[in-house]
Amino acid sequence: MPIATPESYAAMLDRAKEGRFAYPAINVTSSQTLVAALRGFAEAESDGIVQVSTGGAEYLSGSTVKDMVVGATALAEYAHVVAASYDVTVALHTDHCPEDKLDGYMRPLIAISQERVDAGREPLFQSHMWDGSAVELEENLVIAQELLEKCAAARIVMEMEIGVVGGEEDGVENAINDKLYTTTEDALRTAEALGTSSGRYLLAATFGNVHGVYKPGNVKLKPAILKQIQDAVGEKTGTERPFDLVFHGGSGSLLEEIRETLDYGVVKMNVDTDTQYAFTRPVADHMLANYAGVLKVDGEVGNKKQYDPRVWGKAAETGMAARVVQACQDLRSTGTRLR
Repeated sequence: MPIATPESYAAMLDRAKEGRFAYPAINVTSSQTLVAALRGFAEAESDGIVQVSTGGAEYLSGSTVKDMVVGATALAEYAHVVAASYDVTVALHTDHCPEDKLDGYMRPLIAISQERVDAGREPLFQSHMWDGSAVELEENLVIAQELLEKCAAARIVMEMEIGVVGGEEDGVENAINDKLYTTTEDALRTAEALGTSSGRYLLAATFGNVHGVYKPGNVKLKPAILKQIQDAVGEKTGTERPFDLVFHGGSGSLLEEIRETLDYGVVKMNVDTDTQYAFTRPVADHMLANYAGVLKVDGEVGNKKQYDPRVWGKAAETGMAARVVQACQDLRSTGTRLR
């Protein structure tokens, strides 16, 4: 199937919320990690989301170019071609974009999609994330209102964050403290500020989330916060589970905690650290097992069949795809693909 249209993406999100499952949103940094994600979704018979961060987009453009828009555009164009060979629907998303990178990343990408829509084509990406966690809530909401209006015009879903995800990602580091827990008051203010917009948005509300890798039990999640937020805003708006929620920083989370969030309206869960490891581990295994072949040791010629990037690259793809399958199982999206 091709990349999701705005209509099929909306249908994906609606079905996830109604069915109490979520889509893994897999961060990719290359054509090969993209293919691994697509393969994993196809093997799980699950639709899904592929996303690229500011650092990932910069990397995709080349280490001497470092142009986030170039990298993200190239990845999206490639995805539009290769995804058609997989029997699942996949949406393209851009991950955390803080205020100082809006003009160099999110806004130009929205403009590209607007040009495509004006020409009668589909947007390049299906959703973009504005990360206003580093600014005060009122400033966050002012910027969110502006971006949501632009996204709606370009037929794009916007994601935003209230509260703070701890740990480090792409050079942005936040302390692990009380700000990791979104308050009901902040959620009510968000619904009030964005409720009159015609655009659709996803909300990354924080409940102790931390980016990076931690041993199980070290991340102190409080999923009940999500229920409190939904109940409070739902009572005021007369709707059940009014927010389409996103789960960030889930590495090291217990399966029962992950599953609990699905009942509270989580429709998207970001997966990055775990798939990075799943991609790299088979490469390390190959290099260690074939040391003499991949290196020209003691003046020997090595073994081309062992240092050919396609050999260890296939192993990396297989490892990452398997972790994507596991993510689909954890999030109950296995077997739920659009027909």
